[in-house]
Amino acid sequence: MVDPSPRTAARLHGIEPTIFAEMSALALRTGALNLGQGFPDVDGPATVVDAAVEAMRTGRNQYAPGPGFPELREAVVAHQQRHYGLDVDPATQVVVTAGATEAIAAALLALVDPGDEVVVLEPFYDSYVACIAMAGGVRRGVTLRAPDFRLDADALRAAVTDRTKLVLLNTPHNPTGAVLTREELQVVADVAVEHDLLVVTDEVYEHLLFDRREHVPICTLPGMWDRTLTISSAGKTFSFTGWKVGWVTGPADLVASVYAAKQWLTFSNAAPMQPAVAEALDKETSFYEELARELEAKRDLLCEGLAGLDVDVYVPEATYFVTTDVRRYGYDDSLAFCLALPERAGVVAIPSQVFYDDREEGRHKVRWAFCKERAVIEKGVRRLAAADLYQTGG
Repeated sequence: MVDPSPRTAARLHGIEPTIFAEMSALALRTGALNLGQGFPDVDGPATVVDAAVEAMRTGRNQYAPGPGFPELREAVVAHQQRHYGLDVDPATQVVVTAGATEAIAAALLALVDPGDEVVVLEPFYDSYVACIAMAGGVRRGVTLRAPDFRLDADALRAAVTDRTKLVLLNTPHNPTGAVLTREELQVVADVAVEHDLLVVTDEVYEHLLFDRREHVPICTLPGMWDRTLTISSAGKTFSFTGWKVGWVTGPADLVASVYAAKQWLTFSNAAPMQPAVAEALDKETSFYEELARELEAKRDLLCEGLAGLDVDVYVPEATYFVTTDVRRYGYDDSLAFCLALPERAGVVAIPSQVFYDDREEGRHKVRWAFCKERAVIEKGVRRLAAADLYQTGG
């Protein structure tokens, strides 16, 4: 991809290309194992694929309704009721999006005016930065710090000013794998109520928790439903990341605002996949329960392998990812380490520094993905263990 033209709008200036494209291209170019980008090696349920094929064969190949097919919105409502006891109106309180990424973009474009401040947990998923900037917002980070990546209540309160419009939350958290506790979420809720803030919460890893942890949607806390937009996706829940089917739930007025923006982005998306995702939500609960157990075992496999290297390993509570600190290898930063890694070890990882405003906190951190087949993880660990990873050769 060529560099942006100097004629590019100012709102895109300073937004770097996504690191995932760069590192995945590096994996392809070098033939390295890709333990960087978070896509599974194995597809989701075959019955759901069959449902998508059947939808194609029976003519569901034209535009879906802008808010999404009714059966998918109803399946989302049933899911929210079943798991969290929420009563959601499928007609007015759900909109289907082109994955969670579009949902985040539409929510920020719909709710943030130029100059509005958005409080966001860092390290942050990189699309948050771009979407806040394209909405004209001002990013104010609250850093989750190693080794445990807990929410600092005082830092959160200090980040809020009279220009703050909303909190962009992510739990379970990418890339740290932290799961915000009910007590931490209550701190966010208290701040939101006190300052009359909106909350947009990215919960795409809601079912991929480990060690019997509980995911608590912040919208279930007292006083939070009317000010919260909740985002999730079939990509992570059912291992169909390429289908790009997500959804937003929340109070009717905020969902209508999201739709007002979404209709001018994709209008509608993934028509034959939508009924298939509805079937998955209704009938494939056991899939993501088993997926979480499998990922927990793969987490342990990768963490044990990384623990044998000269790194600090921060064991995640959820998601696809584990973070390490690689400073003892002698590199100035994790980007230099990750760029050298394919040649030195035949493995690709993601430099976490690109997810931080506090670059000193993120400077030596590397994110590794374990949503891969066990054989791939084992091969990657063997390559890392056999390689000379030190900058000085020592």
